Amino acid sequence: MALGRHYVRCAGVECVADENGALARLTGTWTLSVVGREFETLRAELAALEAKPGLRWDCSSIDAIDSTGAVLLWQTWGRTLPENAELTAVQRKIFVRLSAADACPPAKPVQPRPFARVQAIGDKALDLLQHATDIIELFGQMVLGCIYLCRFPREIPAREIGANIFKVGVKAMPVTALVGFLIGVVLSYLSSLQLKQFGAEVFIINILGLGVIRELGPLLVAVLVAGRSGSAMTAQLGVMRVTEEIEALAAMGIQRSLRLVFPKVLALGVAMPLLVLWTIAAALLGGMASAQIQLDISWGFFLATLPKVVPVANLWLALAKGVSFGMAIALVACHFGLRVRPNTESLSANTTDSVVSAITVVILIDAVFAIFSRNAGI
Repeated sequence: MALGRHYVRCAGVECVADENGALARLTGTWTLSVVGREFETLRAELAALEAKPGLRWDCSSIDAIDSTGAVLLWQTWGRTLPENAELTAVQRKIFVRLSAADACPPAKPVQPRPFARVQAIGDKALDLLQHATDIIELFGQMVLGCIYLCRFPREIPAREIGANIFKVGVKAMPVTALVGFLIGVVLSYLSSLQLKQFGAEVFIINILGLGVIRELGPLLVAVLVAGRSGSAMTAQLGVMRVTEEIEALAAMGIQRSLRLVFPKVLALGVAMPLLVLWTIAAALLGGMASAQIQLDISWGFFLATLPKVVPVANLWLALAKGVSFGMAIALVACHFGLRVRPNTESLSANTTDSVVSAITVVILIDAVFAIFSRNAGI
């Protein structure tokens, strides 16, 4: 193979005899590109020469050698440089480095630390505590911002609040209505199959009313909003961190909690109860349609019976859940958005963590509501 004016010769091994005994002369190119093709042949030839006593080695005729060829010769020599070997200065440096590498002690295997799992659990707990502390601090900053806005009403970011209400509320109405309607149909259909067996078809109104208004409506909206709007808030703030827009706001003396966090929290706190009402209405509409088809319950009878079997306290409880869920989702989303480091990997990881954490927090808040309102509206 020709490279310019130079030609690459194959690696060669020849054994000759002179007045001083046997001599192994190495020729050609001992590099990876050449030795790799003839590795087995060269190793066999070198192994045959290794058994000869008093053999001398002449490497001065080698055109080029790299670590591949050097390691092959080093292993043939028993990882020891022969005293009678003829080497160039460059070749000798290569074998000296190989000798120094062999002299280094092998790395000790990493021993598993005792109580490593306990330490991992402790690290996770401390990390969770740090997240909770940061969210509480962010909430405190927002409260201080509200006090400031009460003193200076002209500073209220009305346009940001309106824009966020439109994005998280109005734009979410189609998907929440569709999902709510389908959930109502499914719940009514499955319940009717069981109620028919006992002749208790009329209790479909109780099941739909309590299930949808008290639990499914707020939870369903919270999960949809956390996946749709919460992730968008985290991504928006994360991109602002990547492009250093948040640092620019701080340089201009603008509080991030006032201009970035407060409008989002207030918008979700206002929009979520309205979305809950909207979704509950869509779910009840789907349940009524399915009940009329499956159980022949008229819409008029359904609407007349619903207020009698489902106290209005359940509706107030659903609205309170909507406000709490909305503010919690916004706080969690803003917290993870402000934690993004200036790289795309951190942005994607924090967006995922934001959605998972928001849904988890929503379920925890719903459990608290269930404990403290277990006797309300039943």
